[in-house]
Amino acid sequence: MNNKKNKMRVLLLVMIGAAMLCSVAGAVDFEQVSKPIVNLINSILYPLLFIVGAGGSIYCVTLGVKYAKAEEPQEREKQKTHLKNAIIGFVLIFILIVALKILMPQMIEWMETTGNVTTTPTPTTATTNP
Repeated sequence: MNNKKNKMRVLLLVMIGAAMLCSVAGAVDFEQVSKPIVNLINSILYPLLFIVGAGGSIYCVTLGVKYAKAEEPQEREKQKTHLKNAIIGFVLIFILIVALKILMPQMIEWMETTGNVTTTPTPTTATTNP
């Protein structure tokens, strides 16, 4: 267990060092890295909304049926708690996905203004006066 923690620490330090080296060297263009990720997120948000909506609805209906079929008071209370938790989770996930879709343009703009720090060194030319 301790060996695994040490490996994770070393990996984290290497990643931090590599990021610092790249930012100092000015060789990282964040737009090239972020654009495919943003496009991927944008392309999967609507199907993800559909999947979460359909899956959550089916799961809540299933839990509702179990709640209705429960005969003992303890079992009814257990199913009622499960149904409440499922509805809360379903609504929370749905709200977070919608918020991500709404806030995506602002996040892209923020990323472009703060993260697009491409400090490529400009070549200096020696000028000679005749």
